[in-house]
Amino acid sequence: MAEDAEEIERAQEDEGDEPVLGRHERYRGDYPIVVEGLVNKFGDQTIHENLDLKVRRGEILGVVGGSGTGKSVLMRSIIGLQIPSAGHIDVFGRSITDGEPDEVLGVRNRWGILFQGGALFSTLTVGENVEVPLKQFYSEISPELMHDIARYKVRLSGLPEEAVSKFPSELSGGMKKRAGLARALALDPELLFLDEPTAGLDPIGAAAFDQLTKELKETLGLTVFLITHDLDTLHEICDRVAVLADKKVIAVDTVPNLMKLDHPWIQEYFNGPRGRAALTAQALDELRKHMDKPVAANAIKALDNDKGEGA
Repeated sequence: MAEDAEEIERAQEDEGDEPVLGRHERYRGDYPIVVEGLVNKFGDQTIHENLDLKVRRGEILGVVGGSGTGKSVLMRSIIGLQIPSAGHIDVFGRSITDGEPDEVLGVRNRWGILFQGGALFSTLTVGENVEVPLKQFYSEISPELMHDIARYKVRLSGLPEEAVSKFPSELSGGMKKRAGLARALALDPELLFLDEPTAGLDPIGAAAFDQLTKELKETLGLTVFLITHDLDTLHEICDRVAVLADKKVIAVDTVPNLMKLDHPWIQEYFNGPRGRAALTAQALDELRKHMDKPVAANAIKALDNDKGEGA
């Protein structure tokens, strides 16, 4: 049987097909998420029309767009919570839109999701929240091991160990986000969905969450699908950004390349006052990392003098 499986895999590679995910192996294809011709409608209102998107393995893909462009609807379609009106979605080489239920179930334990606000069960402790997906997919695991895994994931998310026994009502907004992240990491996912993870956080908390996301991506080999409005997040950790407008993805590229496009929404978003402020802040951070070099030091001094004169 093993030899047959190897022959099938070799045949797929020879034909140029995307590798299909095995039960206990990591996905090795280039695009763990492929969306083609997606259409989403709510009554007479069309949210997406012929939307295409490919997410590269190992990247942090930021997803942006104006209100009502369907960023969360796109994510919900990919994870199977929203049934599209038309189109096709593959995750890890398997169809989400028309796959067999058992096959789709075998994909869902390979991703983790952080919904807006954390979406924690209010009557469960943080540790019990983290154990929910473990009980769903690996019910044979002993309770003791589940507790140990939950404690580890809570610490991995940046929370203190004592948070394991706390209820969501006892947590701050930032701690709830991290508790939701701990649950999203419970199954050691390869794919992580984050929906507005820094919304409502203060600048320091948002920056810390961004850094944590980047570290987890690099340490765990994650692919991250990140919905955000936070320009600092886009500049700081996203490898590419997908822009939703006109009912589809109109561009997918790095932030510097997107800023060169002449689409009105892109220009207003990235080159407007807040976009320029985020870009300036990023440039200053980069300069401060090299303060031992005369060019950087002189640039910082000049900017500080300008601020003093402006005051």
